[in-house]
Amino acid sequence: MLRVAIVGCGKIADSHAAQIGRITGSEIVGVCDREPLMARQLAERFRIARWTTDLGELLATRPDVVHVTTPPASHFDIARTCLGAGCHVYVEKPLAIDANQTEALVALAMENGRKLTVGHDDQFTHVARRMRALVQRGYLGGCPIHIESIYSYDLSEPGYARALLADKAHWVRRLPGGLLQNIISHGIARIAEHLTSDSPTVIAHGFVSARLRGLGETELVDEVRVVISEAPGPTAYFTFSSQMRPSLHELRLFGPRNGLALDQDRETLIRLPGTRRKSYLEKFLPPLDLAWQELGNVVTNARTFLVRDFHMKSGMKYLMEAFYRSITHDTPLPIPYREIVLTARIMDAIFDQIRMRQPSEVTMTMRADTERV
Repeated sequence: MLRVAIVGCGKIADSHAAQIGRITGSEIVGVCDREPLMARQLAERFRIARWTTDLGELLATRPDVVHVTTPPASHFDIARTCLGAGCHVYVEKPLAIDANQTEALVALAMENGRKLTVGHDDQFTHVARRMRALVQRGYLGGCPIHIESIYSYDLSEPGYARALLADKAHWVRRLPGGLLQNIISHGIARIAEHLTSDSPTVIAHGFVSARLRGLGETELVDEVRVVISEAPGPTAYFTFSSQMRPSLHELRLFGPRNGLALDQDRETLIRLPGTRRKSYLEKFLPPLDLAWQELGNVVTNARTFLVRDFHMKSGMKYLMEAFYRSITHDTPLPIPYREIVLTARIMDAIFDQIRMRQPSEVTMTMRADTERV
């Protein structure tokens, strides 16, 4: 039985506790939060025997695995302490606030003979695993030539988004990458999985949307466009947007023979054949094939629903199970350390370029406004 503990008892901790409870052979033995009420409430909701406000006291119970679900700025120190105490560690995304901290945690885990992973659970949903299986079976006809990842976030939703916009001292604003750092690792990690270089070229452009500027927001970058390339190897586009509609969470892979399109929100996967018919049949048969594939997605999703494995956090459950299995049966980690570090490096490059270009963009905007006056 794996003894599991959770540090940080906010909203995402509920998802962790719920999925741990679904995994046979694991038990939550304690939770910890600096705010006593948060720790006690989580323990009561999930019938956990022990709660505390002191990390040292939690680690004294000798958990096998610790889940770190605190805000990102605290991830490094808490994960380092847990690894030093002999625990395996699962950290909510992002693993740390920059690549240096990420590499340090990976090195510490390896030195201590412990295992470490990050909560990129979007890579392990049912549809993401179906896509990965097709790629591994050679459907693309080789390695991807081009990748497109789109990750949207709706800032018009209540709760977290409104609190972020209203509070100029919100902890998200203090992160090196601001809003982006707390969100985009899901979309970047999907690209990193298919890159072959450890240091690809990254060209990033980020800006505050017209809508947020209209609300008086001048600092919170909520629109990002990124080009990633390596030679030899694939190219990639990454788009993050809080404004475009529909709000999308998609991944497209294009190979030398065929392509694949994943829609996370609808849990659908479409095969994109690389050949075309040299007749008017091209106008009729591909739409029929697309309709047939969509029907197949409906059937697949219905079957998954009927066996009660179609919940919103199924990817998180799968990632946790794979991580626990790597601990108990010494199987490979679900996310290789190389991909974790590469994701952090790409994010650093994006944030560095956005920070570097922001002042000039603000100046240009002010100049344009002055000219109009």
